[in-house]
Amino acid sequence: MINVREAAYRSVLRHYKDNKFSNLEIDSAIKKYAIEGPDRSLFTVLVYGTIERRITLDYYLSACSAKPISSLDAEVLAILRIGAYQILFLDRVPDHAAVNEAVECAKKNKPSAKGFVNAVLRKLISVKNTLELPKDRTEYLSVKYSIPQWIVELWQEQYGDAEDILKGIDKAPTMTLRTNTLVNTRQELMSKLSGIPCEYTESSPDGIHILKGISFEEVEKLCGNGAYVQDEASQMAVRAVDARPDDFVIDTCCCPGGKTFGMAMCMENKGRILALDLHKSKLSLVTKGAERLGIDIIETRENNSKNAIPEYIGKADRVLCDVPCSGLGVVAKKPETRYKNREDIERLPEIQYAILSASANYLKNGGTLVYSTCTLNKKENEDIVNKFLSENEDFKLADMTTYFPKSGKTDGFFVAKLSK
Repeated sequence: MINVREAAYRSVLRHYKDNKFSNLEIDSAIKKYAIEGPDRSLFTVLVYGTIERRITLDYYLSACSAKPISSLDAEVLAILRIGAYQILFLDRVPDHAAVNEAVECAKKNKPSAKGFVNAVLRKLISVKNTLELPKDRTEYLSVKYSIPQWIVELWQEQYGDAEDILKGIDKAPTMTLRTNTLVNTRQELMSKLSGIPCEYTESSPDGIHILKGISFEEVEKLCGNGAYVQDEASQMAVRAVDARPDDFVIDTCCCPGGKTFGMAMCMENKGRILALDLHKSKLSLVTKGAERLGIDIIETRENNSKNAIPEYIGKADRVLCDVPCSGLGVVAKKPETRYKNREDIERLPEIQYAILSASANYLKNGGTLVYSTCTLNKKENEDIVNKFLSENEDFKLADMTTYFPKSGKTDGFFVAKLSK
């Protein structure tokens, strides 16, 4: 079994070099190295934290390094960032221990850099409480909350003072459960979780926030198939669909299936849900999840939702169009999301509008269409809906809501409900 910091180093390095999603890398490493107990918690914090706080870490490291950070190779940079994260953000790790561990990691993986690593991190200890953040407001927010400046500027322009949003994503995310109302009520689920600090969600009538850092596997031991993980804002998107027993519902971008399951529960597992997704390989997640939760009204089908399936045009009572998006509302849970390529994000609205336009064809007269994203960007949200309404006079806006991140308990989310 390897040292937990060595495991963190390897995972962070793989993330940088191979662009591997942090959650997948963490899950893989925990299994590979059999990391358990307190070490598992520390490992997860180190990997997520180092990736998430990259901008802040590099700002401090740049002030302590005689070499430009951009000139360092990936191995040295990974060691320095992990060490700096512990010094700046983890009170439970003594500074000297963080330095010693970093030097040991350098000895093993980059021997020629051990002196450099030692010098940089020791200087960081001496300046960490006195080094000032940038004076410019945008740059200050970028460094303080480790968000690229262009995203800060986007939120400042669209929503006012971006710091309100940044504070919302600066908290460690809370696990939120959606009650499986096919097998228990929310009150019954709460009873099953007795002994675990938790509370009811504010807006969703089906949700419970878990206030202690435990795994879903531990939760599942207590409640079986009585719940699954789903953010409260995502639960509210399902509520907007207002799916009812015996409806025919089409979910045009269904994977990994959380909203599909929620609609099936609203329908009391009566009726029919057609769950579509571009990626055939991911549809098994929906099938397996439905089986675990006792849902049998979902059928899956591979489809590029920019193109409507002719046989279902005009047949659906409800349509959920939860489109691929930039994910800027979920950066607290997916740290690498904040470092997405700006140009890739700017290409999304064209795809999103095409999916919404095609999805609308499935709806019957009198039906409900919900368009949703897990991002905070009006170009992907309000602008898409307003354009659609201007070009489709047979649709009317029933409601449009933006959910902002809140104390680690709610993602940033957008939901628009349209009627035909």
